[in-house]
This record gives sequence, structure tokens and C-alpha cells, in this order.
Amino acid sequence: MSASATLYDTIIAGAGPVGLFLACELSLAGCSVLVLEQARDPSSPLKRAPFGLRGLSVPTIESLDRRGLLDEIEAHAASRATPGTAHWMRQPRRPGGHFAGIQFFHDRIDTARWPHRLPGPVSNLAAEMASIEAVLAERAQASGVEIRRGGGVEGFARTGESVVVQAGGHAFRGRWLIGCDGARSAVRKAAGIGFAGTEPEFTGYSVQAELAGADALQPGRHYTAEGMYLFTPPGTIALADFDGGAFHRSAPITREHVEAVLRRISGAAVTMTRLELATTWTDRACQASAYRNGRVLLAGDAAHIHSPLGGQGLNLGLGDAMALGWKLAATIRGDAPAGLLDSYERERHPVGARVLDWSRAQAALMRPSRSARALEAIIRDLIETPDGATYFAERVWGVSLRYDLGGSHPLVGCSVPDFVLSDGRRVGSLLRDGKGLLLDFDPGQSLQALASRRSGKISYVAADARDRLGLQAVLVRPDGIVAWASETASDEAAVGRAMTPWFSE
Repeated sequence: MSASATLYDTIIAGAGPVGLFLACELSLAGCSVLVLEQARDPSSPLKRAPFGLRGLSVPTIESLDRRGLLDEIEAHAASRATPGTAHWMRQPRRPGGHFAGIQFFHDRIDTARWPHRLPGPVSNLAAEMASIEAVLAERAQASGVEIRRGGGVEGFARTGESVVVQAGGHAFRGRWLIGCDGARSAVRKAAGIGFAGTEPEFTGYSVQAELAGADALQPGRHYTAEGMYLFTPPGTIALADFDGGAFHRSAPITREHVEAVLRRISGAAVTMTRLELATTWTDRACQASAYRNGRVLLAGDAAHIHSPLGGQGLNLGLGDAMALGWKLAATIRGDAPAGLLDSYERERHPVGARVLDWSRAQAALMRPSRSARALEAIIRDLIETPDGATYFAERVWGVSLRYDLGGSHPLVGCSVPDFVLSDGRRVGSLLRDGKGLLLDFDPGQSLQALASRRSGKISYVAADARDRLGLQAVLVRPDGIVAWASETASDEAAVGRAMTPWFSE
């Protein structure tokens, strides 16, 4: 099998949202990108509502906005919107999210505890996976990304300064290979990267069906002596059967089987007259031992898997892509400071581990036992307090995300606030080009020379802001993370030192 004569800067395995967003990031920075996808057809009923609906976290919304993708995804989502019938939409209070089905509400969240946040363009958004993928694929192809469907990565060989990838009976050469090919990642396995964690406690079911005797089922989420069921009339059902994950991928999903599980867990004599759509999943939680092996990197489900409880998997993967894209691009260009690419794993691995534990905690609370129900009662009490609701909002919304970058200011390592400048521009719009940003709210500091010495990597903007949060200047990485901030006039040496780990001269 001879390799293609084309040498791509990057080959990405997987054309899901993570692989496509990463492709967009690399292409934005001028890299040539090939995406290889196993499936010939990207469409699937599981990518559409109700099962394909995903809540986007604050970091995800900010990332999409900073790349000019948010409006497109909102418009696509709005064009496919249908009248909501979910049980929580009929509640008098506005839910902010949930932990193992225990909701927290906006009227209990104390946003004053986040003094370094400013309102963004959108506070929350839910979109179908189909919409997200369609928008990202369109952007990727418009920017020159090549997407090949119908042949996933089967293996690869390292040859000096490149990687030869086998896919669909062809061979392709790339300088780097990124596995975004899901939980059973062929790239991860071929790279010899370990994948360890905890085995499942339950088989989860997502079901769309026609029912007879549905009045016996109560809308909403219910824990029973046999497991959990969530019913949204007329026929959307989620189940958790604590069988140790035994049924997942072990046998065909039949109407008779799902009906039997539903009856056993709910205790209701409901009849399933037609099974329209069904899939299974588990709470298995595993993480790659490393996110990089030489010229091979991992992102998304290839790097970490957990149950879909709370809907954090997509957000975690898109965060990987945003963090990796600019660092790998600088490495490809040859102008990355020492250790820049290594900071990808250093920053993202702890974030992934934290989400996996969050998922494990929810699974523990769902167990059909008296101790789990006692713990559930305590969580319900706590989540109704301002302290509790604010804490859960921080975790579920992603507001608490902060990388350990050192520095004394509390904003360092956090997402940059969406400052509105005196001329009306928002910071989000200033990051569309994928460069870093030096915001100088007090132009008398004369910091422009520092940015100019890193021409093409940092944009310098001197302007006051309507609310500068007491700051004089802020240095922002291309992914929107604050690398340095100061509330006082700063000398060039201090700002230069802050730039050194992220931007070469």
C-alpha cells in the first residue's frame, strides 16, 4: 500500500464535533488538514432531538463565539426547533441544570460570587449534535480542510518526521496524527496508550416508543428499588438498569426486552406497542494515561469516556480541541516556545479526571439502595441553598474552569471576561483570527512594542472598556484563557515574562 504523495500537516481521525472543531482551529492557523471518518453518512436519528440534544457549557459557548461559530449554530438550532414537551419545561421555576436528576434553579444561584465574570452573548444554549456537526463541517471545508468519509483509521506507522496512516484501503502521510475517533479509538490502541478507570454499574437505555397504558408512568425522573426511569410523554424514556453494564452491546435491542426492563424498573404494567428508536450506554469511566505519544495526540472520547449524565462529554471534548489547536499549530509552524505542546496534557488531563469523578458521583447517587436515597435527600436540601446551587452551577456550567498557570491575579488561567470596549467591540469578536490578544485599558503603559515583536501571534488593542473590572491590562491566549492580568501599571519586563511561555518572538 503506497502512501499518498501529499504530506498533510495534520491528519485527524474522526469527523465528529471534536475532530471537526480541531480541524477548524488548525486550518485557521494555516495548517493543512485531512479528516478521516469511518461512517459514509454523517446523519443519524441519534444525533437529532431528543437523544441528540446537547446543552452547551459556558466555555463551549465562549469558544464558539470567539471563532464566529455561535451565531451559525444558534440559527441552525432555531431552524430545527420543535415545541418543547420535556417535563422540566412545565415547571414554574427556571432550571439551571441537574446532578443525577436533582435540579438546581436560577433563583438560587448567586452570580455575585463570580466577580470576574461579565455577561456573554448567550447564557445557555442547547443544540442537536446534527446541527453542531453540520456547521463545523461547513466551516472546515470552507477553510480548506479535506474530509474523507467511509474509511476510518485502521493503523499507522511512524516514519521519521511523519506518520503514515492506513484508512479505507489507502495510505496517507501527515506530520501529526490526532485521534478523535471515540471511546474505542483505533489511534489510541495503535499508539499503545493505556486507558484505565472504573467499570460500569448499569446499562442505560435511551428509547423512543409508542406505548399503551402510559398513564401508569409518571412524567419526570424516578428512582425505584430496581433502578431509574425518566419519562417524557408521549414516548421518550431513559432507563438505568443496575446490571453491571451486562446488556450493553451484548445482544440486539428488541421491543420485548426494553418493555420487560421498563416494567421491572417502573413497576407499571405498560405495554410497548412499537419500538421506534433505542440505544444503550453505560457509566464506564476511563481516561487515557497520556494524551500524547510522539507525533500522535488524543482528544475527545478517545482520551476520556464517562456516562452522558449531565451532558458534559461534548463540552469536555470541544475544550480539548480549543486547547490543542493553537498549540499544535505553533509547533507545526516552528515558532512554539519550549514545552508549549506538552502543556496540552498538563492542562486538560486534570479537567478530564474531574469530569469523570463528577460522572461517577452521579452514578453512585442513582444506585437502587437505601443509602443512595438517603444521600439523595441530603443533596436535594443542599442544592436548594444559594451555596449549593451556586456550586453546582459552577461545575455544570463550567464556570469554575481554571488552568493552573501560576500568577497572582485570580483571572490567570480563567476564561477572559467578555469586555465591551468603549467603541462597542466585544473581546469575543477580537479573537476571531485565532491570535493572542493584549488588551491595554491604559494606553499610557506603552505595551504595544511587546506585541509588535510577536507580530502575527498577538493583536494589540488599546481602548478603555465599559467595565474593566479594575484592570489596567490583560494578556489573552488564542484559546481565550487569561495568561496575565494586572490592576496596576506594569513594566514591559513583567509583561514580557508573561508572554514567554505562550508566544515566541
